[in-house]
Amino acid sequence: MTIIATFYKFVSLKNLVDFQQSLGQNCLELGVKGTILLAPEGINGTIAGSRETIDSLLGLLRSHPLLSDLDSKESFAAQPPFKRMKVRLKREIVTLGIANVKPRLQVGTYVSPQDWNKLISDPGVTVIDTRNHYEIALGTFKGAENPQTKSFGKFPDYVYHHLDPKKQKKVALFCTGGIRCEKATSYLLAQGFEEVYHLKGGILKYFEEVPTEESLWEGECFVFDERITVSQDNLNKGGNYG
Repeated sequence: MTIIATFYKFVSLKNLVDFQQSLGQNCLELGVKGTILLAPEGINGTIAGSRETIDSLLGLLRSHPLLSDLDSKESFAAQPPFKRMKVRLKREIVTLGIANVKPRLQVGTYVSPQDWNKLISDPGVTVIDTRNHYEIALGTFKGAENPQTKSFGKFPDYVYHHLDPKKQKKVALFCTGGIRCEKATSYLLAQGFEEVYHLKGGILKYFEEVPTEESLWEGECFVFDERITVSQDNLNKGGNYG
């Protein structure tokens, strides 16, 4: 059984080239595969390997003074979903294209998976899926709005044309692992929205912690590896959407 771990953190990172080289060497030595993005605003990664190698790499990451509280989410696959390891330097760890959005300084209110159902069942809350239209077509939360975007960088256009802080008093956002909705809540707060919430840990953490019989999720969840989708049933590989 292969362990797939996803993680991210918005944090001001320095000496990125040195970090890239040392982290790449660590991954090579451990035999971990996947992708890790490094940017001035933080780190974002999905890696796969054995229980031992995943724990070792996460331990190395958490030994960094700014990443000691790095959280991770896990799922499983019968076969390794990645063929190689890439550690890349980027301008953003998730691309919104607006430089003054800084989630490490301002984000919405985190909502635990256990409290998410109650929040999104409130008729006074506008629930928005921040993922792209292809991902949403495979599965989403019941009643969530689909922005019909091709990429996360189009989310500000959706906000401009469809949302108004005077009309949408309470907004709840979600995404696959939490990173996009965390940045999106920061953007909404900067646009004057006051009550902005997001699902802590994203859909994958919801799958981990909310029993299937209590779930408000419909369909499967797109993931960024060769599994294509996962189901809520123990985060196993979903249908074949290749």
